[in-house]
Amino acid sequence: MTILITGATGTVSTAVLRSLSGTDDVRVLVRDAAKAPSGVEVAVGDLDDPATLDQAFKGVDTLWLLTAMGPQAPHASMNAVWAARKAGVGHVVRMSAIGAAHDAPTRNGRLHALSDVELAASGLDWTVIRPAFFMQNLFGSVNGDTLYGGTGEGRLGLIDVRDIGDFAAAVLRDPAPHRGKTYTLTGPASISLRDAAAALGEVYGTPIVYQPVTPDEVQRSMLAAGLPEWIAAVTKEYVTAYAQGWGDYTTPTFAEVMSRPGRSFADFAKDHADRFRSR
Repeated sequence: MTILITGATGTVSTAVLRSLSGTDDVRVLVRDAAKAPSGVEVAVGDLDDPATLDQAFKGVDTLWLLTAMGPQAPHASMNAVWAARKAGVGHVVRMSAIGAAHDAPTRNGRLHALSDVELAASGLDWTVIRPAFFMQNLFGSVNGDTLYGGTGEGRLGLIDVRDIGDFAAAVLRDPAPHRGKTYTLTGPASISLRDAAAALGEVYGTPIVYQPVTPDEVQRSMLAAGLPEWIAAVTKEYVTAYAQGWGDYTTPTFAEVMSRPGRSFADFAKDHADRFRSR
């Protein structure tokens, strides 16, 4: 069984590949072969260019479909689904977004809803995974003894990307039991960034202060850092929604499927103490 991984150089797909370690017949799709991870078959192609996908998808049984966040994401997803249909791919496991819906409070969520519906109507077997806010998103948020965040006092069901990788790998290895299912994945607890700061303080051995910043400040700082205007604006939409409690829930899905609880934020903080200290 050949598994094709898209988005292979990104945070989530890297975790998926790590969780698939030891699995035979894993292929990655990359635009630049020089940047491909080692130890797997490499196919060069671009989801934005359907003419580059036929050879890359040839012989693929199961597809991990992850598209870059942006206004062109439905175009990339559409091209991948079409290439999968032509190649006779048996099952597509698609990474969507938390709360993806036609009435989601973010453009990203509404775009993902379109692609989720398209995949469901494609005639292919499919599974959709919608993970919560990543714990790893906080790596760049600590400066000295302060954790900065734009979600106010809102609580979130934060999830460790390593758990997303483990979950996705389990589905990719044996997709049949997951046919036609949409999974919303969260961590085991819904916490505020103030709670997260306290957990980080335990790791540091010294108090970490949480400093809320406004959604407007989040957007301005992202633009100042050179990030695209669309990404900065949609991030503002997300943090505004989170501050209003939009992400304050957990689901039992991860534990039910994986037969173990997801990693807690305290576990995550301990495992990445050096990463946070280096900030």
